[in-house]
Amino acid sequence: MAKVGIVMGSDSDMPVMSKAADILAELGIDFEMTIISAHREPEEFFQYAKSAEEKGYKVIIAGAGKAAHLPGMCAAIFPMPVIGVPMKTSDLGGVDSLYSIVQMPTGIPVATVAINGAANAGILAAKILATSDEALLGRLKEYSEKLKNQVVEKAEKLDSIGYKEYVKQM
Repeated sequence: MAKVGIVMGSDSDMPVMSKAADILAELGIDFEMTIISAHREPEEFFQYAKSAEEKGYKVIIAGAGKAAHLPGMCAAIFPMPVIGVPMKTSDLGGVDSLYSIVQMPTGIPVATVAINGAANAGILAAKILATSDEALLGRLKEYSEKLKNQVVEKAEKLDSIGYKEYVKQM
């Protein structure tokens, strides 16, 4: 099965980026996860991005905060889709990361999800891979159905116990 690379600039990004890994694991998608700083270890970063295709990666999910160059630099080197996850920051709440990732020059696109939106990055990676994998497409449809059923169950619970009791149980 196609691989997804998950890369982040710091271990402080792990709680967020692990959500992408959780989604990929749930959907049965092979992935590898690592920590590489594009700023602090540029040679290692370039080797990672250059070797990603021969490792079998079809998508890279890259999370970064502040200057957030990691996703854009991955996209500059890796010839397949890159999904950027802007990290929430203490300085500007993640808007700095978001703008850095989303404002890429023509020819170097980075698909960008919400600030700390690694779960959606995992789902988007799965949807990209599912364009050529019927079995994965089926698992994605099952996942969507599961989400729908969760909402239906919550609505039924609300109808059954009323909003005041529902809030108490939250």
